[in-house]
Amino acid sequence: MNQLKKLHVQVLIALVAAIILGFAAPQWAIAMKPIGQAFIALLKMMLAPIVFVTLVHGLTHVQDMRKLGRMGIKSLLYFEVVSTIAMIVGFVLVNVVQPGVGLHATGMNESAEAVKATSAAGSVSMVSYLLSLIPHTLVDAFAKGDIVQVLLISVLAGIAINRVCGQDSVAVRAIGEAQDILFKMLGFIMKLAPLGAFGAMAAAIGSYGGDTLLYLLKLIAVYYAASLFFVFGVLGTISWSIGLPFGSVLRLIREEILLVFGTASGEVAFPRLVEKLKRSGCDEVVVGFVLPAGYSFNLDGTAIYMAIAVGFIAQATDTPFSLWQQLGLLAILSVTSKGGTTVAGGAFIKLAATLQSVQTLPLSGLGLLFGIDRIMATATALTNIVGNTIAVFAIARWEGAFDPKAFERETGRTPSRTLLRPSADTLSREGAIEATRKPQSQNS
Repeated sequence: MNQLKKLHVQVLIALVAAIILGFAAPQWAIAMKPIGQAFIALLKMMLAPIVFVTLVHGLTHVQDMRKLGRMGIKSLLYFEVVSTIAMIVGFVLVNVVQPGVGLHATGMNESAEAVKATSAAGSVSMVSYLLSLIPHTLVDAFAKGDIVQVLLISVLAGIAINRVCGQDSVAVRAIGEAQDILFKMLGFIMKLAPLGAFGAMAAAIGSYGGDTLLYLLKLIAVYYAASLFFVFGVLGTISWSIGLPFGSVLRLIREEILLVFGTASGEVAFPRLVEKLKRSGCDEVVVGFVLPAGYSFNLDGTAIYMAIAVGFIAQATDTPFSLWQQLGLLAILSVTSKGGTTVAGGAFIKLAATLQSVQTLPLSGLGLLFGIDRIMATATALTNIVGNTIAVFAIARWEGAFDPKAFERETGRTPSRTLLRPSADTLSREGAIEATRKPQSQNS
């Protein structure tokens, strides 16, 4: 009975019940959709304030602001390299297996849903993208919940408070107390996680059913195979290179993995990941900066999705698309896949915007993907959150801002030496953190 009190067990039971209901009574299952939507909305409500207080609180204790610039450069370098590898994995697999060859969907009209998504996506340009990173007002960023905009405000506020206020300032104490309050609120919301996962999964199975699960099965299989190869092959190798057992990292975030599996949204995992990564030895500044930045710039699952979707549309619509044309479009996708949120369907919107801008593939091909987007979104979101978890650990170890003993307390495994060696002025930081960090709460 004690096992039933664990959150991941409750979520797993809810997912099984949702699948059974989805196949047994599809109409009843579809009626459960508002439950999943309500839970996701509650968690999305927490994203912007948690990003703000976590990063600002961490920056108020930074003694050397050069660390922030160095960490930002390392993070962006890591994001670009790893997401490019993810795109290459998808690109190679879709060209080798060729899941769309033989479909001959040349006379297909654009579905109403695909037209609506394409219209909403608009066009993509570098200038408009960069300008969109700046909020119209301070309040506007929080109202829209745009992670990148909130991140920008958080960095500015954290640096300003660091320069103006002392450690015993009322503002610094207020930020710390606000952080405690927000995580207590998160604890209340997470008690509803089994209901949220049940509602989202039941609605998905009830809406799409077995026919859609069989429709374009080869494409789905290729995409999941690429995602699994990337997670266990690439991310597993990175985890080994930084001295952390990959299995222990996955067990650490198993509750978040189950939640994302049920909801197909990476955002539901964000608040808990912040708490768990700090408790597992990563410095607060690293978590507060790298994790929200990763949610916008380190979308490995989205990169795989786009590479495979582009190849599939070309094959399915019999569109001549040379290797060099594919590589050129992938270069554009490496930019357009960045930014935005990680909710279900986000990758489809970005793909629609890109295809509308470059106009090298027929937009009617999007209709082939729209029906199975929910199935694909699950793998996208799972790959994204595992990738961002590894990214935080990698940057923390690279910066020498990691407490091995905290990781051992949380996972029961002792980290080994990392191949990502910190610079000379940060080599002793892990030892300093290990000596001074107060034991974190063990409550999950």
